[in-house]
Amino acid sequence: MNTPPSPSGAEHTDSSSVRLGALVPLSRPGWVEAGRHLLAGLDLAVREVNDAGGIDGRPLELVVRDTAADPERAAAAVDELAGLGVAAVAGEYHSVVARAAAARADALGVPFVCSSAVLDALTEEPTEWVARLAPVQSRGWRIYADFLLGAGRRRIAVATQPSVYWASGTRLLRDHLAPRGGTVVELDTNALTPGALCDALVDHGATALLLLAGHPEPAVPLVRAVRGDRRLAEILIGAPAGQPEFAEWTAALGEDGAGIPFLRYLPERLGPLGERVGKELRERLGEAPSFVAFEGWDTVAVLAEVLRSHGTDRAAIAEAWPRVSVDGTRGPIRFSRTPGISVWQWTWTPIQVVDRDPAEPDRFRVLHVG
Repeated sequence: MNTPPSPSGAEHTDSSSVRLGALVPLSRPGWVEAGRHLLAGLDLAVREVNDAGGIDGRPLELVVRDTAADPERAAAAVDELAGLGVAAVAGEYHSVVARAAAARADALGVPFVCSSAVLDALTEEPTEWVARLAPVQSRGWRIYADFLLGAGRRRIAVATQPSVYWASGTRLLRDHLAPRGGTVVELDTNALTPGALCDALVDHGATALLLLAGHPEPAVPLVRAVRGDRRLAEILIGAPAGQPEFAEWTAALGEDGAGIPFLRYLPERLGPLGERVGKELRERLGEAPSFVAFEGWDTVAVLAEVLRSHGTDRAAIAEAWPRVSVDGTRGPIRFSRTPGISVWQWTWTPIQVVDRDPAEPDRFRVLHVG
């Protein structure tokens, strides 16, 4: 397995350190930019913990493994990290990958804090070993569906690829929109060229097209095709999964990438802690931090508090989830059991629907708050 060096210090150099495993997509086909932001948040928080004295005088060490959006690779990484003696595992962005990691962590009895993946069914059965910071997909995507209804968009087309995550999103949208007069039609991006997909949008009279597909392919060519089709001048393009959050989106699409609403897990205004961390993250990243970077920082903040209060024993860490009370960058973090959710869940992360301002693509506009 190709692994990057641990950003918080070389592995095996300090036997007194408290190790945290970190699962991050750092190579294709993973969403590398999301992985870079997640790792920046994780690493910044680890360094701040160590600057403040570590965990009872012991340094916190981040042991990073690249998942490359591969579920099998993630599961193998959890095995390896467990063997290295990590106190807990953290991270991951891709939902299907996080699900594989969570299942393996549950099987091995390793605490896992899922930073950024939203798929409701993170594990098949209820588990005591897994806690999650990101809001569940059913909550976020229903908020997005309410935004569509409020914007007068009821004839929805979804450009899809085969995936448990995309299929779940399509089902959630359909179930929420149908009783409220909305319709959802699926368009398979593997079967339709961008031009043929534009024809299908016209034929169906769609008023919104949602990109339930990967970035940059096929999302970028689809946006270009729709933006260039005069017949679709009034259609809303949306991306609930958050593709336009990252600078890579604007670099690929320019002005065509603006005005595409997506879900973002930030409050309307950050408090003093969020402002401070955001400034540090901006300096590290050389650009505005995404919500994913804040998720990384909050993940380590949770684990550091648990390690200080309950020690490094894995069972003790897992038993501590219901007693967590941490000031995160986006608000107070506490975990609870939520009906229909099999893991300990932060209820809830703030949720916004935002887009990039067409007049100023580096500026985000808040369109709807859940």
